[in-house]
Amino acid sequence: MMTRSITKFFYYPSSILFVQDKETTNNFQFTDVFKVPTKGRLLAIDPGTKKVGIAVSDELQLTVRRVSVITRRSWKKFLYQIKNYLAEFDAQGLIIGLPYNFDGSESEMSSEARRLARNFSLSLEIPVILQDERVSTHQARGNLWELGFSESEVISLVDAEAAAIILGDFIELRNRLLKKNDPNG
Repeated sequence: MMTRSITKFFYYPSSILFVQDKETTNNFQFTDVFKVPTKGRLLAIDPGTKKVGIAVSDELQLTVRRVSVITRRSWKKFLYQIKNYLAEFDAQGLIIGLPYNFDGSESEMSSEARRLARNFSLSLEIPVILQDERVSTHQARGNLWELGFSESEVISLVDAEAAAIILGDFIELRNRLLKKNDPNG
C-alpha cells in the first residue's frame, strides 16, 4: 500500500482540491494536476444530504450534460450507484462538488463532501477530485428557468444541472492551468 499525505491545490475564485489519504490502494497521484485525464469521460456529482446530482462529460471533455438525480441512502448503495454510472460511461475521473460559503470559508456540507471524496478515493481506481461549487445551485436554477422549465421541473433537475456546472467549471479551470503551465504555449 502507498502512504500519502493530504495535499490541496487552490486556484481562486474556483478551487480544485485533490483528495489523498494514508494507506489508500488507489494508484492515482492526486498531487499532480497534470495527471488528471484530458481525454475520456468524467463524471461529476453534486452531493446533498438526500439527493445527489450526476453529470458527465463527452470523451473529449468539450461538453457536459446532466444525467440524473439519485436519492442517497446507505454508503454501500450510494457507492454501488456511482460505480454503475462510472462503468456505464467508462468515466476516467470523479469530480465531487465542494461547497464553500460566499466568503470562501467552509460550509457545513464541506466536511461531508470531503468525507465522500475520501471514501470514494479508497473505493475507486480512478482520480477523485473536489471542485469548488460555490453558487452552482443558484446558477443551475437560472439556467433551467432560462431554458423554460417549470418550477416543478427545476426542482427535479436542479441537482443534476448543478453537477453539470461543477464539471464544466472543473474542465475549464484544469484546461487553463494546463495551458498556463505548457512550455510550448
